[in-house]
Amino acid sequence: MVLQVYGWDQCPHTRHAVEWLKEHNIPFDYHEIEEESRNVIEKVIEVNGGDDWVVPTLEYNGKWRPGEVFNPEKLEKDLKKLGVIP
Repeated sequence: MVLQVYGWDQCPHTRHAVEWLKEHNIPFDYHEIEEESRNVIEKVIEVNGGDDWVVPTLEYNGKWRPGEVFNPEKLEKDLKKLGVIP
């Protein structure tokens, strides 16, 4: 299972999160939200409480993390909670 990152390349929080994941050698698949199917977009909207532009939204092994303002400590904590990292 690989971390799925749903984002928007114009969002600085998405860019910072992607850079952080790369720096920490965490494998992930990146999905530009505007290019996703309606089903995926609807799931991202559901996870984010009605907003599809709250990015980056993360999914790992069926567990979702709503999009948030980039905070490296919070991202690391959430990745541990999702089971992505020990």
